[in-house]
Amino acid sequence: MLGGLLLGGLIGSLFFGGMGHGGIGLLEIVLIGVLAYVAISFLRRRQSAPAVPAGYADPGEPPASWRPEPAPGTAVLNAPSAVDTDLARGVSHIRQMDPRFDPARFTEPASDIFFQVQAAWMARDMDGVRPVLTEEMGASMQAQCDQLKAQRRVNRLENIAVRAVDATEAWQESGRDFVTVRFLASLLDFTTDESGAQVVEGSRTEPVKFEEYWTFTRPVGPGPWRLSAIQQAG
Repeated sequence: MLGGLLLGGLIGSLFFGGMGHGGIGLLEIVLIGVLAYVAISFLRRRQSAPAVPAGYADPGEPPASWRPEPAPGTAVLNAPSAVDTDLARGVSHIRQMDPRFDPARFTEPASDIFFQVQAAWMARDMDGVRPVLTEEMGASMQAQCDQLKAQRRVNRLENIAVRAVDATEAWQESGRDFVTVRFLASLLDFTTDESGAQVVEGSRTEPVKFEEYWTFTRPVGPGPWRLSAIQQAG
């Protein structure tokens, strides 16, 4: 509006002032044309510029949290979990003295020990599996077997179906290697009297699922592993 008033005033002064002094010259006509072009261009820019509502960012600026999308074909890697990292670190330590150690293949001898111990447990006699048990573990399990004998009971583990076996931990401590293996299985777990005729606990027909963590140990370096602990999940 201000530009229009100034332009109008200038034109009026040129026309009417000029007429009072003998008319408008060529210089005045050129000046009027330039001022008119500038004023019209200014008004057009004002009308074409979009208003930005209050509270919104300028549409020409990206938001503060904006991040470019990955280019097509770019791989997005997830960071390894802490469990996987600790297992890999422990395995690397064990391999310093036993380069052939493989946690995936270790599940095979671990499974063999698993079934040997279950059979000895049902027989209530751990003497046959002493070579695969640490001294402390053998004494603890035999004490529980002796308690079952005193109660004239037998804990029976039948139809064992192992669903998963995987190494979950590996480390070294006090000159020894340690590896923990998770066993996920289902089985019939029930307790009877010595004759096996009467079920005093559990069910002969309803299988139960269990998840246990068996830890094996040995002196650092190649050598046989022994079961040192059993821990139930949760």
